[in-house]
Amino acid sequence: MASHLTLTEVETIARDRLLAAGATPAVAASVARSTRLAERDGLRSHGLLYVPIYAEHLECGKVMANAVPEVVMPRPAAVCVDASNGFAHPAIDAGWSAFVDATGTCGIAAMGIRRSYNCGILGHHAERLAEDGLVGLCFTHAPASIAPTGGRRPVIGTNPFALAVPDGQGGARLVIDQSASAIAKSEILLRSREGRQIEPGWALDAEGEPTTDADAALAGSMVPAGGQKGFGTGLMVEIFAAALTGANLSVEASPFSGKKGGPPGTGQFFIGVDPSTFGGATFGGAIDRLVEAIEGQEGARLPGQRRKDNRARIEAEGVEVDDALMARITGV
Repeated sequence: MASHLTLTEVETIARDRLLAAGATPAVAASVARSTRLAERDGLRSHGLLYVPIYAEHLECGKVMANAVPEVVMPRPAAVCVDASNGFAHPAIDAGWSAFVDATGTCGIAAMGIRRSYNCGILGHHAERLAEDGLVGLCFTHAPASIAPTGGRRPVIGTNPFALAVPDGQGGARLVIDQSASAIAKSEILLRSREGRQIEPGWALDAEGEPTTDADAALAGSMVPAGGQKGFGTGLMVEIFAAALTGANLSVEASPFSGKKGGPPGTGQFFIGVDPSTFGGATFGGAIDRLVEAIEGQEGARLPGQRRKDNRARIEAEGVEVDDALMARITGV
């Protein structure tokens, strides 16, 4: 059985559960908004599925319910945020205005967040920069789940990066959001919850052998996208999101699921670029030509187009949530 929910109901359910777990109203609202956006774009593995985990981590202390982000600007184009082992979302919100203002003043600026937690869909943060008229490049890392080529012990997380380009009308023209792994780990978590197998080529078991068993995959390691090139991409993200910000490395971070360990203490790193700074008035035309070169081909689509299509449909139709998940969220 399943429940049919509007996106407003999704946001309300998420907010209420987080409040019950001890989150402040501002924190609950920020994370619930992220949950709504994930469900809106059809990214179920980052939506309501995560709410029981968020609540569990608030209750066991892996996320500090009373964390207050601290924002400093050591240089005119640098914003540093200490999330104080709270959620990433309110820490990002805390530094956002200073970050966007610095980008407008300097033409390019960066914001680093340390001692934070899962930031949800990274592409949504890049898209937010595009909505502010900026080219946004974002990095976030995660607890170790990918072993280096030839190795067995995970060293880096799925470590996604995201890029968004403004459309000149308050939106994003295109959004690239991809992880260093062949698939997001949360998708394997979703398959595990639902008792379904994963696809071949997604993960290895604890012995380093290919597996289609979701539980064995969670006990093993993720397969990097493109082999050693995927690992290299993840290592780049690790350097920006962890090493530069002063966050824990992926090998030092506790898991984003379960009660084992203390706060993960992970990080994010965002770069904003005012497109008028470098190419002047030529940027918009260049993007137009680039998009046309892609969309002009039959069967081709821009990165992020599937999410856009899901967005229009789900905003109109709402979402189906199975009763087992609702019970884990509400306790009923």
